[in-house]
Amino acid sequence: MGVRVDKWLWSVRIFKSRSLATEACKSSKVSIGGKAVKPSREINIGECIDVRKEAIHLHLKVLQLSEKRMGAALVKDFMLDQTPQEEYDKLRTVKSRNYEYREHGLGRPTKKDRRNLTHFKDYL
Repeated sequence: MGVRVDKWLWSVRIFKSRSLATEACKSSKVSIGGKAVKPSREINIGECIDVRKEAIHLHLKVLQLSEKRMGAALVKDFMLDQTPQEEYDKLRTVKSRNYEYREHGLGRPTKKDRRNLTHFKDYL
């Protein structure tokens, strides 16, 4: 007795909606054993799932099955996150790159300032 992979990914809060989880499966961002899976594939306890989300690759091990969405505190009972810390560091770097700091009181950036920032970020 298994659970659909898209439903499980949604229930353990990897994706905000089931349709996003389904779309990730259809676009080959979810794999089990190195092979892309369809959203309807049933998973079982003990299987390892690889998910490409944003800029990182998540490695998850199924501990329990659930078809219902749960609170964040309960997720640790249903999956084991085996993602290396380097992946989370990579995500932190990508997110920090998109942040610009402006001194208090300078107001919004002008069009010229915005173009300069974009030009500068393209070279990083």
